[in-house]
Amino acid sequence: MSVVISSVSYRQEEIISNILKLYAPNGIDADLTFSKGYFYKSGEVPQPKFKFDIAPQSVDTVKADSRAVPLGSKSCGCIMYDPPFLATKGQSLGTDKGNNIARRFGVFPTEKELFSYYRESIREIERLLKEDGIAIIKCQDKVSSRKQYISHNYIINVATEHGLYCEDIFILLAHTRLLSSKHTNQQHARKYHSYFLVFRKNKKLTEIIRRNMDG
Repeated sequence: MSVVISSVSYRQEEIISNILKLYAPNGIDADLTFSKGYFYKSGEVPQPKFKFDIAPQSVDTVKADSRAVPLGSKSCGCIMYDPPFLATKGQSLGTDKGNNIARRFGVFPTEKELFSYYRESIREIERLLKEDGIAIIKCQDKVSSRKQYISHNYIINVATEHGLYCEDIFILLAHTRLLSSKHTNQQHARKYHSYFLVFRKNKKLTEIIRRNMDG
């Protein structure tokens, strides 16, 4: 009896492996935000063919912004993109006891700049993908300054605008979460999950989705 692939896991390696089994059996061509390669350290997920990062952490990673990747158009069958999800100008960023989340994952000065970065990167992903190519985007909703930011919904909408059809959604659960150094009265549910969104470059499918939404 074959193993049923679930949309939910506590292990990101399991989720990525399952995405590759279902949608990209030839593996990941380019990781646009490789960082220290946490997805691949265990060996469960094969290394990508090309590694890019704005601040390379290894000798085989090419310095590149995910909005301008030095690869040809329609050159990739599968792309991984794990962008920052924080925006703050907090003074704590410059101190030794600063925001642990921001220090680990990177940060943009404002929400507007962060979401503009998402849009421009998705446009670049569409350029890089072959027809029917797959994009894997990790993202996380958040609460910032007592406002909800449903980031995964924004990313799906922007991707649809650029001809990327949302094939699947996987949810990564967490037993614990890193907390900001600021502690305030809780106004919203704390997020103990993030997403791996799976997109296929297919303008026909996205056009059907847009028409159905408009109708």
